[in-house]
Amino acid sequence: MSRAWLWLLLIIAAFTWFVPLDYNALVRPDEGRYAEIPREMVSSGDWNTPRLNGIKYFEKPALQYWATAAAYTLFGEHNWTARLWSALTGFLGILLVYFTGMRLFGREAGLMAALVLGSSFLYVMLGHINILDMGVSFFMGLTLAAMLLAQRDGVSAQETRGWMYVCWAGMGLSMLSKGLIGVALPGAVLVLYTLIQRDWALWKRLHLGAGLLIFLAIAAPWFITVSIDNPEFPWFFFVHEHFMRFLTTIHGRVHPWYTFIPVVMLGILPWLLPMFDGLWRAWRSEAPTRGQFAPRRMLLIWVVFIFLFFSKSDSKLVPYILPIFPALALLIGDRLSRIPGRTLFWQLIIMLPIAVAALVSAPLAVRAGSAEVPASLYASFVPWIQAAAASWLAGTLLALWFSHHHRVRPAVISLALAGLLAGQLTFMGYNALAPASSAYNIAQQIKPYLRPGVPFYSVGMYEQTLPPYIERTVTLVAHTDEMAFGLEQEPKKWIPTVEAWKKIWMQQPYALAVMSPSTYDQFVQERLPMRLIARDTRRAVVTTP
Repeated sequence: MSRAWLWLLLIIAAFTWFVPLDYNALVRPDEGRYAEIPREMVSSGDWNTPRLNGIKYFEKPALQYWATAAAYTLFGEHNWTARLWSALTGFLGILLVYFTGMRLFGREAGLMAALVLGSSFLYVMLGHINILDMGVSFFMGLTLAAMLLAQRDGVSAQETRGWMYVCWAGMGLSMLSKGLIGVALPGAVLVLYTLIQRDWALWKRLHLGAGLLIFLAIAAPWFITVSIDNPEFPWFFFVHEHFMRFLTTIHGRVHPWYTFIPVVMLGILPWLLPMFDGLWRAWRSEAPTRGQFAPRRMLLIWVVFIFLFFSKSDSKLVPYILPIFPALALLIGDRLSRIPGRTLFWQLIIMLPIAVAALVSAPLAVRAGSAEVPASLYASFVPWIQAAAASWLAGTLLALWFSHHHRVRPAVISLALAGLLAGQLTFMGYNALAPASSAYNIAQQIKPYLRPGVPFYSVGMYEQTLPPYIERTVTLVAHTDEMAFGLEQEPKKWIPTVEAWKKIWMQQPYALAVMSPSTYDQFVQERLPMRLIARDTRRAVVTTP
């Protein structure tokens, strides 16, 4: 492929990747939370102590908060600036996979790997949602890529040193993105690799002394300063949020051990069978002679260990598995660069029934309707799902035609562009659920009632997406949720009981409150003085009479 065609492909991919960022309203809970914390950093000027709703919040490190706060400062507070860090690191991850694959396995393998990663359903979706997992996935991927490039055969000592410095920097940024997993998981993979391959000489090429200094220079300053300002931080962050999260069910995210099997199988679409082929060939690859680096083995160990690690954990969420996707893409890209057209044809044909099934069964989504998320909203989502399935179907048919004629590269490009479009259509279509999944609409309704300095109470709930849209915090009433630890440190920042709040409410000349519709109905029965100004299926907002 000529350089001009590569640039055209890159421009199309970048346009398709970034343009939809502002389309959707922020979704509860994560997007609201990770939009609000940076907003409060900008508003308060305190970029050291993260706060959610004005309350100390120590569950995650600060890197993404800083990045989003910087985007707000430069471009203003918008949906797209809230999502920019996820989108940017996701797109950089695709470019990183291209560069790494090209250096390890050849230019064609790098291109194929980038096409695979940039069209995998889960990767596309999570690259457009304001959560922390894409950022940590990118920096863990940078750590892995730099290790592979540093240790590959034929590089000079100077190159090895330079790439190892990048590797250590990647670990430091991973630590600042999501904590200890950014160090523990790459470290465990390295140990397992050396044990399995018996490549003990590898440890002599890690540049441990200088590397540790680089790691500490990047990761340590914030952990030190936040601990100085908040002595309670180290216990909560390292013990409660790491060891207790992994070893106990304290966070209530208990799912079966096999949870990530369907997640990966669906998330890697449309590359399901090429994934199994790539993994199998990495497993069957010949063990190199002692002292010879085996990049495919390291990639395989990365995928398997991280998959098993999160499968064993007592806390499971879908995005946790994202860091294996760049490694999977490299293994798939390596295989696709050498695959015969007919073999690819038979591997891709499975996408026909999958795409048709998605197209035909999409109307069943209305069955997920509930009192909070009515079936009518899902009905509006259905055409988007069908459009995404149609994109998969069209891309598969085109890819099958090309592969049948032994034209592998056009086949992969066709399916990759279709996969990227399918992911974007699904992401944009989810906005049909925004009246329930986001407080955007209700925030617009109540803005005329907001006045500077007026009390705003959140009774028995906390709607994560409301503060970013009304650009202010609320006072919690009889609800702590994930802010319980912060409220233990600053107990005057909330009202513990509804009865205590009622007394305050009755004395206010003017105030607002948000609550669930059921709580509002209860207060109506109790004849609590209030005036309803906005209501939807999840929220009711009132003012004093």
